Amino acid sequence: MKASTPLFSRKAIAIAVAILALGAVASVTLTSRAAKPAMPAAAPASVSVASVLEKSVTELDEFSGRVEAVERVEIRPRVSGTIDAVHFQEGQLVKKGDLLFTIDPRPYQAELARAAATQAGAEARLALSKTELERTRRLLEEHAVAQRELDQRNNALQEADASLKAAQAAVLTANLNLQYTAITAPVSGRVSRAEITVGNLVGAGATAPALTTVVSVSPVYVNFEVDEQTYIRYAANGAAGNSGISRLPVAIGLASEEGYPHQGKIKSFDNRLDTASGTMRVRAVFDNADGVLTPGMYARVRTGGSAAETAVLIDDKAVGTDQNKKYVMVLGADNKVTYRAVALGPIVDGLRIVRSGLKKDERIVVNGLQRIRPNDLVTPVTVTMDGAVKPLTVAGATTVTAK
Repeated sequence: MKASTPLFSRKAIAIAVAILALGAVASVTLTSRAAKPAMPAAAPASVSVASVLEKSVTELDEFSGRVEAVERVEIRPRVSGTIDAVHFQEGQLVKKGDLLFTIDPRPYQAELARAAATQAGAEARLALSKTELERTRRLLEEHAVAQRELDQRNNALQEADASLKAAQAAVLTANLNLQYTAITAPVSGRVSRAEITVGNLVGAGATAPALTTVVSVSPVYVNFEVDEQTYIRYAANGAAGNSGISRLPVAIGLASEEGYPHQGKIKSFDNRLDTASGTMRVRAVFDNADGVLTPGMYARVRTGGSAAETAVLIDDKAVGTDQNKKYVMVLGADNKVTYRAVALGPIVDGLRIVRSGLKKDERIVVNGLQRIRPNDLVTPVTVTMDGAVKPLTVAGATTVTAK
């Protein structure tokens, strides 16, 4: 038993030393962590804020439309024959009455000559019938012939007169057919390409293939459709029955243009609402002296059918999207921002109409929306709603003198 005592004492001493060493390390670690300085809080984000505007505006709506020609004519032959000549260049402007095609006129010239000869024969027979009738009438007065003879001469005169009228109609028809061999432009406008060229035989009538088409250039129509609710608003201001359409402004812009540089007039609203689409067809008319508006072009249409009303307006850059919702960040008196859902209308004079969610003079973030979250503290820089910076000192903000 005495021999084991020194060994136990050495193990106890070693364990005690290890415990003391671990305690020292832990103490050093805790001391080191306690001595590490805390990270400074992030500075509030600097954002541009502006006051919500309220003013009287005329609300305008935007639609999609198509340019259409006022007059579009398919040129078809009215007589059959061979195309002798084409007198236009594809795509050129033509005036009403300009010669477009010539069909071989010789068969129709011959027909006219035959009809004229027939007319001359009918005129001669009529003259003879008149002479014989007068002679028979004198003989009847002398009791040299019977009444029957006079009746026969009178009947022959009537037949000769009818034959002459038929011959005159044949001459008129032959003359018209001869005129139809010279195919002219029925309206002024721009001509398409020649679908049938020289040397081809063409038929006559509505089933005959079109030789070309001519579309008028100025003015032009722009057709578009408005939804039912919009039409109801417009109807209260003259659209119903087209009684006051002159008061409705309309302008268009092409796909390659900015804004709506072309001013026009509403020509008509349709007489019924399409139940399939729930829309009403509208036609506007525009001058096109320079020929820029070509039938078939897509057009952005802007029009309005309501009177001036007071509306809340904001910069479109201030609007954020949260799934299917639109929102803005409203600045509070403590320079904290809060989330506010809004219902939007169209853009008027470069600013977005807010139908609900905001009031006049409330301040909202217009630039820096992506750097903040609801309830964040911010450093506001006050600007006007059109983006221009104005000098102003706000609690917690710096004075700004330039954008």
